[in-house]
Amino acid sequence: MMSIEKALRERSASKCELCSATENLAVYEVPPDSDGGEAKCVLICETCREQIDQPEKVDVNHWRCLNDSMWSQVPAVQVMAWRMLTRLSAEGWPQDLLDMLYLDEATLAWAKSGISGESEEDTVRHVDSNGAVLEAGDTVILIKDLDVKGANFTAKRGTAVRGIRLVADNPEHIEGKVSGQQIVILTKFVKKSN
Repeated sequence: MMSIEKALRERSASKCELCSATENLAVYEVPPDSDGGEAKCVLICETCREQIDQPEKVDVNHWRCLNDSMWSQVPAVQVMAWRMLTRLSAEGWPQDLLDMLYLDEATLAWAKSGISGESEEDTVRHVDSNGAVLEAGDTVILIKDLDVKGANFTAKRGTAVRGIRLVADNPEHIEGKVSGQQIVILTKFVKKSN
């Protein structure tokens, strides 16, 4: 394993290949078809590794580093950048980067194959303004006043929306009742209620 780490340190100039941090670096084998060879591994810092392995700990702003690292010529780095941008795409700016990112067919297939073995319908994740995952039946709080089109009223900031429904094919939309009206709400305007 030492020789792979040495090769990766040379390849990356001893920096995290995702965020360029220089401390607490370790070899990360990119699933699912890692063969332990350097082509299927990236050198990443503890912060990146923790957030990759534990989605609930993701700090969205940390991943703005992908704006630079997504242009890497290394397929394993491209795969990790694509996966994180895909995971965070509901935030807006990651989707913009994803739209610019070009992966050849083999690299894209590798990137898609490693999304934690989720089936297609499970890959749509609804997250609130803080990055917390939303589930059907949750209660959310509006974080700004929303003009409800067609209903001629404003849903006020601080309003609790109970028993939300997730819009299956759009991670940015949820449905809920406000003032007796069933409305569609953008996930970026809500926060999950504990």
